[in-house]
Amino acid sequence: MIRRLPVAALVLSAAGFAGIAVNEHYTDTAVIPTKNDRPTVGLGSTFRDDGTPVQMGDTITPVKAIVRSIKHIQKDEAGLKRCVVAPMHQVEYDEQVDFAYQYGVPTACRSSMVLYTNAGRYADACNAYTRYRFSGGYDCSTTINGQPNRRCWGVWKRSLERKEKCLSVQ
Repeated sequence: MIRRLPVAALVLSAAGFAGIAVNEHYTDTAVIPTKNDRPTVGLGSTFRDDGTPVQMGDTITPVKAIVRSIKHIQKDEAGLKRCVVAPMHQVEYDEQVDFAYQYGVPTACRSSMVLYTNAGRYADACNAYTRYRFSGGYDCSTTINGQPNRRCWGVWKRSLERKEKCLSVQ
């Protein structure tokens, strides 16, 4: 039997945080991760501590990047807990927090994942992660001559990984 808990009782696990950190690929200097994206620094932060957008040339230390990321995640979790009403398994929750970290809470709360979760359709929620495959208007799931595209393959790969992790607890 799958053990699901009220969302209010869940927090991002250490494994969930590690997944975000690995997927966001720490950078000490601001970069544009995919074409037409906004500048990010640290662990994918798009905003500075004062709330202003990250600009090219911004720098950050690893410790400050972790602190900034944790503050960001705490805000994301509070936002998710306002729109997710169904109980969740820890892995399902971690994947939704990861999604909110990448795409933002408003997008997460409007997503099929939250809609299906709230309806108790957990496997459908997992499968819905693959709907998120675009970056900068480009379909990141495409291949070129059978090889992953270099433009934004990581976006697609992350969606597939979310789906598989989520399905692993169904």
